[in-house]
Formats: sequence, C-alpha cells, structure tokens
Amino acid sequence: MAQETKSHFFAVRTTGGQEKVVMGLLENRIKLKKLNIQSVLLLDSLKGYVVVEAIDANAAFDALQGIRHIRGQLRGELAFKDIEGYLVKKSTVSELVVDQVVEIIGGPFKGMKATVTRVDHDKEEATVILLDAPYQLPVTVDANYLKPSTQ
Repeated sequence: MAQETKSHFFAVRTTGGQEKVVMGLLENRIKLKKLNIQSVLLLDSLKGYVVVEAIDANAAFDALQGIRHIRGQLRGELAFKDIEGYLVKKSTVSELVVDQVVEIIGGPFKGMKATVTRVDHDKEEATVILLDAPYQLPVTVDANYLKPSTQ
C-alpha cells in the first residue's frame, strides 16, 4: 500500500529580477542530484520570491544551499490556499477543436466571438476567424485568451 506523502510549500527570497535564474538553477540541481523536491513555482505576482514544494523544511533547505541569488527562506511554510489561486488547472489549448465557436476573453479582441480554424498545441495558440468582423480575418491568439462559447 502506497503511503501518501504530504508536501509543504516554502517561500524563498531571491535577488529582485533573478527569480527565473534561481528557478533554472534549482531545477538543474534537482535533476542532477535527484533531490526530494516536488516542484518549484514562479509566481508573477510574488516578485523577489520562488516557491519550493518539498517533503519537509530540511529537503527544501538542502536543495537551496549555495545557489546564487538566494537571499533566504521565509520562516514557516505557505498554506496551499495561499498559492492555489495562482495555479493553472489545465491548459485551455487541450479543450479547443477546429470549427468550434469560442469567446475571446483577453487581448485586443476581448469580448468577440470567433471560430477556431487551427490549433497549435506546442505553442499553445489557436488561429481563429472573427465572427463579428465585416470580412473573414484569421487571427492567431494565445489559447489562454479563448474559452468555448456557451451560445
């Protein structure tokens, strides 16, 4: 019987603007040393920090030792509810199909309806034809700006 392990989230302070560098260095170290770290999160709204998901504080502390641009670890841990709002459930691109009517929910065409003509899963974008335009105008849009229409 597999035992379920509970992971913990720790906020790690970094040099401002170096969050991506720290994340890359951490990911490399985790792969090379096969450390017991489940994930490393970079939240746009949390400048100067990365979030490390680990089995316990010691695992997180060990992974962080000697990595450039790390300025310390906040005492205690973050509750899952503190970061849950930042997590993306799943990519929208996987739900899109050709000839589907979608609503554009972001970007310059926000609020318009369109028909999907092509889906690029690798780039996570879709080419759509705007329904509200006076002529057929194909536009490539980030898939996260699209949601299936409920017309």
